[in-house]
Amino acid sequence: MTRAAVPGLPSRHPIGAQLPALYADDDLAQRFIAGLDTVLAPVFATLDNLHAYFDPRLTPADFLGWLASWVGGIDDANWPLALRREAATRAVELHRGRGTRRGLTEALRLVLGVGSDVVGDGGAVWSRTAGSALPPAPAAEIVVRVWPRGAAAVEAEQVHEIVRALVPVHTAYRVEVLTGPPSDEGGST
Repeated sequence: MTRAAVPGLPSRHPIGAQLPALYADDDLAQRFIAGLDTVLAPVFATLDNLHAYFDPRLTPADFLGWLASWVGGIDDANWPLALRREAATRAVELHRGRGTRRGLTEALRLVLGVGSDVVGDGGAVWSRTAGSALPPAPAAEIVVRVWPRGAAAVEAEQVHEIVRALVPVHTAYRVEVLTGPPSDEGGST
C-alpha cells in the first residue's frame, strides 16, 4: 500500500527549476536536487491523483482492501480484481442489508455468483406491550440453500465464510448446497 520510487517517473515539478540563480547554474546542486526529484515524484503523483484513491473503480489494487474496510466492506485478496472493486463499490449498499435475507442473498450472488434461498427468521421476537410475559424461545436458526447459477460448482466453505460474516451473531445457521434451484419453493435468486 505504500507508494515507493517508480523507475523513470518524471517529476511534474522539478525542484532544480525552482532554485535561485545562485544554485541554478551549479552542476553539483542540480544533480543533488535531481535525486530528490526521484524520491518526491511518487509523492507528487499520489497527491495529484488523491481523488482516485477514494474511488474503488480507480484506486490501486493494493489500496482496495483498506478502502473497503473504511465502509465495512468484505474483501479477499484472492478474489479477482474486478470482483474486489465491485464489492468495495457496493459495500455501503451491502452493509445496509447486513443481517437480512435480501442482504445475504445479494452478497452470495455478488461474491460467489450463486443463487440462494434463506429460510427462517433468526429467532427474533418482540412485543409492543411493556412488561408483558416473555414469549417462548424461538429456534434461532436459519437455513441457507445455495445452488450454482453458472458452470462453476459451489464450494461450501466459501458459503460458510460469507454467511458467518453476515448473519447476526446470535443466529445459528445451516448451509445446504443444492444442484439447482429448489422447484418446490419460489426462493429468491
